[in-house]
Amino acid sequence: MAKIVFVFKRNPFGHYNILKTWLIRVFGVISYRRYRGFNELQIEGSENIVNLPDRKVLFVSNHQTYFADVVAMFHVFNASLSGRQDTLKNLSYLWKPKLNIYFVAAKETMRSGLLPRILAYAGSISIERTWRSKGKEVNRQVKMGDISKIGIALDDGWVITFPQGTTTPFKPIRRGTAHIIKTYKPIVVPIVIDGFRRSFDKKGLFIKKRGILQSMEIKKPLDINYDKESVDEIVEKLQYAIEQHPSMLKVIPKEELDAYESANKKREWY
Repeated sequence: MAKIVFVFKRNPFGHYNILKTWLIRVFGVISYRRYRGFNELQIEGSENIVNLPDRKVLFVSNHQTYFADVVAMFHVFNASLSGRQDTLKNLSYLWKPKLNIYFVAAKETMRSGLLPRILAYAGSISIERTWRSKGKEVNRQVKMGDISKIGIALDDGWVITFPQGTTTPFKPIRRGTAHIIKTYKPIVVPIVIDGFRRSFDKKGLFIKKRGILQSMEIKKPLDINYDKESVDEIVEKLQYAIEQHPSMLKVIPKEELDAYESANKKREWY
């Protein structure tokens, strides 16, 4: 009886759990060697995943590719919850994946092809970007329906977000993330990733270079006073936590950042 109930059970967004389970399994197997084979993902902080509650957790991270970052987090989260300490060894952790993991993504990105549409079923909270559309700068009002969707996802489980809203490093953090934190008061867990933009193409679908050491550091939850801290104070706290504060720019040569920005524009929506 329990198996029959599971087959027809849906999450708050109407997606069938059984379909999501098999999507995570299949794409997990397909992508596994990207993080443990062709390249090697070095994980730090798995212990900070294990003791988190089942819901109302917001992961904030810097962003390097459209999809490879998120897929890696699905791997790391499930491996950690299955008792693995800072490793993806033994793929069996995907057999019973955590289903209430969601990620915030731009609606136009998730509609840009068949594969993104399929990946969206695995947990995308697709929202309208207020600052960019089809490669052009725009200035749109935030849709309250988008904020509500993130709130629904937090009430159901874990949410991954990239508060800079771009794969270009050291861009400002969007204030909307701080508003969400103040409104819904989730546990906020910072993640810092590296090596992904060297390993994959911009979308994170194709391997660009092999033998790259990738890294993912899951930090301890932030200490946030939801009522007393201002939006600006939370934004600054997030910048330091995901190591994207402007003060850290001085350790990276300007030429390197300019070169990446130029390449980033050339590859926009290719």
